[in-house]
Amino acid sequence: MTETITGTTTADGGAPAAHAAAGTKKRILSGAKPTADSLHLGNYIGAVRNWVDMQAEYDAVFFIPDLHAVTVDFDPAELAHRTRVVAAQYIAAGIDPDKSIFFVQSHVPEHAQLAWALNCITGFGEASRMTQFKDKTQKTGSDSATLGLFAYPTLMAADILLYQTDLVPVGEDQRQHLELTRNLAQRFNTRFGETFTVPEATILKANAKIYDLQNPNAKMSKTGESPNGAIQLLEDPKIAAKRIKSAVTDAGTEIRFDATEKPGVSNLLTIYSSLTGTPVPELEAAYEGKMYGHLKVDLAEVMVDFITPLRNRTNELMADPAELDRLLAQGAGRAREIASGTLAGVYERMGFLPSGNLPGVR
Repeated sequence: MTETITGTTTADGGAPAAHAAAGTKKRILSGAKPTADSLHLGNYIGAVRNWVDMQAEYDAVFFIPDLHAVTVDFDPAELAHRTRVVAAQYIAAGIDPDKSIFFVQSHVPEHAQLAWALNCITGFGEASRMTQFKDKTQKTGSDSATLGLFAYPTLMAADILLYQTDLVPVGEDQRQHLELTRNLAQRFNTRFGETFTVPEATILKANAKIYDLQNPNAKMSKTGESPNGAIQLLEDPKIAAKRIKSAVTDAGTEIRFDATEKPGVSNLLTIYSSLTGTPVPELEAAYEGKMYGHLKVDLAEVMVDFITPLRNRTNELMADPAELDRLLAQGAGRAREIASGTLAGVYERMGFLPSGNLPGVR
């Protein structure tokens, strides 16, 4: 990991200051759009489980970026439902609203307010070079794209900079956006005075990649060719078990990990290891001389034991919207304590007049 620039917001929302004590945790921020009715197993093992682990090591900020979800065509009722159900699943999976700041992006208006300020110091050519915009408009053409999609990277920068974030976990597809965020933070600091912590990318511990149960050469996805290829975390555990039992395997009968020669069995071993914590070599030894069916039956039971409590807790939260709203409001309140201070410092440095005591104006 590269050396990080750490910082917190000063009492008046001004420039970032050094952490007060050597043992202060670094702040990390992550989010995932509400684009499905249920998370799938790959989402959990590849991302959510990492979030849960982060809570002990970092000052963690997690959010559901629903503002990003409206940069492309969307259905309002579907968006509202998916935002709620994704929030409930994250909490059920182990995100603790008391340990972490967990909220919905649109509940914190400072995200959009800071994004506008950053839009105004971002060059058009600079924004035009973002490859994700090019990729998403390659088939339909840029004329069909919204300004929101074009400005997506500056909203992402606002998400990060609002919280004086030290570390941002990113994949290869987001590195360019984080580099833009760093450039904008440095540009603002140079022009207007020290205001933002300049975030660093961080590579978290390697998480297993989970592949499609019907096509083990493709990643598990909500848009896979067959609905039987993905385990949905909110589906009936019996259906999940059935999908494990019908998973594609490989030629031969030996149960061993070989991603090239035995991608199907290797995927099942990876899932088994990820859910139980049993190292793959130990699983190989335990199933030596046994058939694929033995592995599938046992893994199906493991899957049921994993999904059942998570599904039940999610359903409890969805059945008690007042409690879910309370938890999200609690998170938004904690988020705004930080975000409002950062935005106040930005506005002051840019020369905006203070709003004073005008009702409804921040």
